[in-house]
Amino acid sequence: MSEPAHVHADTLPAFHVCEQARRTRDPRFDGLFFTAVLSTRIYCRPVCPAVTARRVVYFRHAAAAEAAGYRPCLRCRPELSPDDGSWRRGDAAIARALKLIDDGALAEQPLAALAERVGIGERQLRRLFVERVGVAPMGVHGTRRLLFAKQLLTETDLPITQIALASGFASLRRFNDAFRTAYRMAPRDLRKGRSEAREAGDVLTLRLGYRPPYDFAAMLDFLRGRALPGVEFVDDHSYARVMGPIDRPGWLRVSAWPDDRNGGAHALKLELHGAASSNLLDIVQRLRRMFDLDADPQAIADTLSKDARFKPLLAQRPGLRLPSGWDGFEIAVRAIIGQQVSVAAARTLASRLAQKYGQPLPQPFADARVADALAHLFPTPEKLVDADLESIGLIRSRAQTVRGVAQALLDGRVDFRPERTLDDFVSRWVALPGIGPWTAQYIALRALGHPDAFPVEDLVLQKALPADGTRMTPKALAARAEAWRPWRGYAVIHLWRDSVPVPVAKAAKPTRARRGIAHTTGADATA
Repeated sequence: MSEPAHVHADTLPAFHVCEQARRTRDPRFDGLFFTAVLSTRIYCRPVCPAVTARRVVYFRHAAAAEAAGYRPCLRCRPELSPDDGSWRRGDAAIARALKLIDDGALAEQPLAALAERVGIGERQLRRLFVERVGVAPMGVHGTRRLLFAKQLLTETDLPITQIALASGFASLRRFNDAFRTAYRMAPRDLRKGRSEAREAGDVLTLRLGYRPPYDFAAMLDFLRGRALPGVEFVDDHSYARVMGPIDRPGWLRVSAWPDDRNGGAHALKLELHGAASSNLLDIVQRLRRMFDLDADPQAIADTLSKDARFKPLLAQRPGLRLPSGWDGFEIAVRAIIGQQVSVAAARTLASRLAQKYGQPLPQPFADARVADALAHLFPTPEKLVDADLESIGLIRSRAQTVRGVAQALLDGRVDFRPERTLDDFVSRWVALPGIGPWTAQYIALRALGHPDAFPVEDLVLQKALPADGTRMTPKALAARAEAWRPWRGYAVIHLWRDSVPVPVAKAAKPTRARRGIAHTTGADATA
């Protein structure tokens, strides 16, 4: 099959493209549309292994298919399909609203509150959803909850009462009624006689689907050099970390799912130890952002490949993703610590901070596949707001900046709220002492996973783009990068990755101190 046509956020691919994609079961279109079979009233992913139906219609969103009366396929399991990242990433009102829905904004608040958070009227927001998604916001919210419940019913032995709670339902009765209305079966019918009993301490395993290609090895490489001992552990095959809350800590491990006949080749394997049911959806959403599982590689390549500098980079690493972080405050602190120092030095300082001020676990978590025990959580803003950070080796200005950021988060002057536009987010952060444009953009890139974040002051970007030994000015680099919107963040990752082989010892020395700007290379800058 030829390369997939570019898919705009508010339109289906052309009918003939959908037809060819589903007939060839092209995984690159997984999540970009859904196929609804007129005879069975079931909707499927383009990769569904079932016999190809003759009479079908196409929908852009699973919620639109369900609103039209279709049920999810039990073979291809639409709940495993990656989201359309072009909708959920960026600064458009619908993208920010979808991110808020993913974070549960409609679970306890009305649509009017959601519309207010994205800065438009309730009627306009509903109209945008109907026009571009094919269903109202509450329909997206309802489908999201039910599909996650369906995944838990299929892949785990959690009691149905816990699944109802995990998927955002206030009561078991409401969950049963919604599930039966949407799918014409009771939740227990998916269990096929399996026992609901589950012993304490068992591992909860879930699939996290993505749209290929996906360079998982490169993702692990990036995270490995920045992993904090005692908080994280990364080897050649997996990422592991401790997770809160403090009163009930647990840990997780992410690895590649073994190949099988049910689409496992295009999924990561999440193993959860000690996770509370009420936190499951939040954990999954954090990891989907952290590992950039909803990106559309072809849409990104369509834009970046117009610049000749990226053609060989895209050919070499077509599945390179944007590595985000587990927690925004953790990323912000590590960004500040790493100003003007190497990755190794930043990691050492951050490790000292985590060990001294992080909450120790009553019993460290150990596993045969995790060589270093996971022993403590990363410290909270409350822990660092008055901490003696100079005692761990931080210079006074960095220590003051970390304490200032902790206080600003507690005061609400800065945050990681998904409704923020990139400009709004950056302007709030650069207003803090010690935070310059580079640091603010880096935090947006790594903490928010913002696809268009662009630290134009970064030395490696200025030197790597020409690739001839010269260095571009920030103004010239910014002008060149305009053509890369809305995927400038991916351009950053490609250029940083391309610069990794450059020996650290030969990196340019800082010439003068700038507030909040790292003067090492971006590839060797802070974690």
